[in-house]
This record gives sequence, C-alpha cells and structure tokens, in this order.
Amino acid sequence: MKVLDLIFKSNQGKLHTLKLNYVNENLAEATVKQTMEQISQSELFKKGDEIIYATPVKAKYVTTTDDPVTSF
Repeated sequence: MKVLDLIFKSNQGKLHTLKLNYVNENLAEATVKQTMEQISQSELFKKGDEIIYATPVKAKYVTTTDDPVTSF
C-alpha cells in the first residue's frame, strides 16, 4: 500500500507529517506543491499557539508491505 506523506514545519520549528491514504499515485509535483501551499496558508490546523502545518518541507510516497507470519 502507498501512502503520501506531506511533511511540514510548524511556526515553532517542529516537523509534522500529514499522512494520506488512498491517494492518486501519479500526482504531478506541481499539484502536490500547490496543495501543500494551500494547506499551509489556510492555518486550519492549530494546537494552542502552534500552527501545525505552517511551512511545506517535502512530500514523499511511502510503500508498506505486510509479511504475515501466520493466520488463524
């Protein structure tokens, strides 16, 4: 399964990751950049005085594989 990780820096300098499941796996770089800018400009995600997704840093697809040991 692929997950899109959008990594941002908060206004307090901490890194935060927004993980998106079930995303299009062929998104253009420009589309992702534009979306991340919109998220940061909205200032929608706050925790006290911290704006969680203040500055876009990077985006990446993460692929996860399951290796089952056993099933019942």
